[in-house]
Amino acid sequence: MFKHYASSRSFKNNLSIASLLSFTAGMVNVSGYLSIRQLTTNVTGHFAFFVEQVDRLKIWEGMIYLYYILFFLLGSFCSNLIVEYMLKRSKDISFIVPVVLEITLLSMVGYFGDSLVMNHPNIIAFILLFTMGLQNALVTKISKSSVRTTHLTGLFTDLGIELSQLFYFTIPAQRVTLINSIKLRLTIILFFFIGGVVAGVLYFRLQLNTLLIASFILTIGLFWNKIRLEWILIKRKLFN
Repeated sequence: MFKHYASSRSFKNNLSIASLLSFTAGMVNVSGYLSIRQLTTNVTGHFAFFVEQVDRLKIWEGMIYLYYILFFLLGSFCSNLIVEYMLKRSKDISFIVPVVLEITLLSMVGYFGDSLVMNHPNIIAFILLFTMGLQNALVTKISKSSVRTTHLTGLFTDLGIELSQLFYFTIPAQRVTLINSIKLRLTIILFFFIGGVVAGVLYFRLQLNTLLIASFILTIGLFWNKIRLEWILIKRKLFN
């Protein structure tokens, strides 16, 4: 799932990673908001809040929103820095390292987060925004900008454009490419929504431990190809 890069990735590869990461982002989005009442998967709202505080001349109070934005940016920066470094040394695992880092950080928040909610909620926001910047940069890089998973504004914009293009794209090859792109965007939106619903249901029982489940799902995705291969070999032994 994380092995192929850019032009070597098939539509199925992108669909798989889009489903996994958008589901995770949906879980982070709802878990973060329910725990600390802050957006933790995108920075559009934080930028608006920052500008509002500046307009009111409450620059110091507004700095926290700037920090949120910077942590998302830092996550994106670190993600690509790691990938570029690893591509020159071990291409096969270059995209795996940021995922392992994301799993580690989400697990830390899931395990220790409830003790931080009351007195240090901003630490939770910083870490979650960092992980989502990390994830968004990773999937953008690996799919050559075909997939983004942490926020939906751009997705709905692209989806609206592509739906309108259905009226004009008549060449079969063009329509196949367009329909695949629409399927990809709908998949991301759907799994982001499902991840949010799942997190909403689990949060009232597990609190921030919900993020441990998100980490577990990411771990399965990380080893999915190996798990799938082992399952195929087991079936062959059983039925041959």
